[in-house]
Amino acid sequence: MGGTTFISRDIVAARILAGEHLIIYNDHLLRIPASWLDAHPGGTLALLHFVGRDATDEIEAYHQDDTLSLISRYSIGRVELKESGWVPLLPPIMSGWVRKPVLGGKSEWFNEANVLRSSVNTELTPSSQILLVAKDELAQPGPGLDTLEPPPTNLSLAVQSQHSRAYKELHQRIVSAGLYKTPYLSGYGPEVLRYTFLGCMSAYTYSHNWLMTSAVFLGLMWHQLVFSAHDLGHMGVTHNWTIDRMLAIIIADFIGGLSIGWWVENHNVHHLVTNHPSHDPDIEHLPFFAISTSFFSSLWSSYYKRTMYFDRFAAIFVAMQHKLFYVVMAFARFNLYVNSYSFLLRKTWDTKRARGGRWAWGLEIAGIAFFWYWFGNILYGCGTWRKALAYLLVSHAVTSPLHVQIVLSHFSMSTADLGPTESFPHRQMRTTTDVICPSSLAFIHGGLHLQVTHHLFPRLPRHNLKRASALVKEFAKEQGLVYAEFGFLHGNAEVIGVLRGVADQVKLIGKVVDVEMKEAIERKSTNSGRKFD
Repeated sequence: MGGTTFISRDIVAARILAGEHLIIYNDHLLRIPASWLDAHPGGTLALLHFVGRDATDEIEAYHQDDTLSLISRYSIGRVELKESGWVPLLPPIMSGWVRKPVLGGKSEWFNEANVLRSSVNTELTPSSQILLVAKDELAQPGPGLDTLEPPPTNLSLAVQSQHSRAYKELHQRIVSAGLYKTPYLSGYGPEVLRYTFLGCMSAYTYSHNWLMTSAVFLGLMWHQLVFSAHDLGHMGVTHNWTIDRMLAIIIADFIGGLSIGWWVENHNVHHLVTNHPSHDPDIEHLPFFAISTSFFSSLWSSYYKRTMYFDRFAAIFVAMQHKLFYVVMAFARFNLYVNSYSFLLRKTWDTKRARGGRWAWGLEIAGIAFFWYWFGNILYGCGTWRKALAYLLVSHAVTSPLHVQIVLSHFSMSTADLGPTESFPHRQMRTTTDVICPSSLAFIHGGLHLQVTHHLFPRLPRHNLKRASALVKEFAKEQGLVYAEFGFLHGNAEVIGVLRGVADQVKLIGKVVDVEMKEAIERKSTNSGRKFD
């Protein structure tokens, strides 16, 4: 890597406040130009969440060697390190600050949200926690040095640095074991046969007017195909971005009607800030779900760029969320359509080389149009609108176990923010759990029941996760980390328990409000009576 100048932490902070996007990688200071910030295939937020931090583990987990070799062009020098490593700064986006373009091609700081700090230091709300809420109407000055200083944390930087060093060694063991090599024949061979069988059975039963049976087979095919789209979105199949993305578009857009571009951007953020209430889109489901009482504060989402209002409507749903969980999951695919199409609409006027270039966006648009052409004809061929509606609902509801499986790995885990001191492996193992299942049933989960290992090594071919998980468990034991796992039924019980716990808090708040209102009315009546006397 180029650059021999040693740059102090104070200078890094000052340059960030001046508008530069600086990230530490292997003791080098990378300056990310605005042009690449917009064009980064992993999304802008994937970079903004690591400004002022050491992102070595995350960068190496998400990029191949040929990409890593190009990073040297962004190095502007080396940073001064303490014995325990780089002392992290708080990324401005974590405290509600972003850069926005203004006239003349320049950019200025913009305050999109206010900070909500924890007033106590508990396991659920640690002193290190920073959440975001809607900003007030008062104009905010730009961020200062105090903005970049993280709140106090219970974590030891030395211990977290040790976890990081051990993770690098683990990663090398994974590479040396050949686990990044894709098992095309033994892995994807049986899956292609399974997809083909389910698709043919759906067509065959449809041709015989067994509509609901056809809908079930179609839903099962979608359910299974998603796993391959997931692998391709992570560049975990051919490991060539262009080839993997083209295959992903064929599966996700042309066959499934969903945008792989949206999913990749959303999923990358989820992987990097897992279970953070203000930043992880995969746990931001108000008004339907709240897996933490933190959402009662009407948090700001840095991903969706809006306030997640905990209003009366949300309170009603959240109070019943444990009862409505499986009902909502049955229709979760419709929400994926909304997110996909709104993403593609936003990208209509994006002329930058962002998230795969214009050809990928155009191919996705063609894919969505093709999907609704063939699926629309299937619905039309059902004969009546009632049969078409039934076909639509059944085919989509059949995919719901996939959505249940996804939330099992995170909804029951910690949503506390331990700050930028926390290492990549520590955060992933604290916020993620595996779902235990027999090897004979692993295909139902697509192998993604091994979420802990997947979160640590997102590019790892899915069929190699089981072998890699054995190494991860050894790593966890050596480092004193918890490798969480539970059975499918136990996992469901855990998630329902979390949802019920938050729902009970909503009901408790409602009772307190009712009592306070009753007391206020009584006081008012008493005072009125005295005035009358």
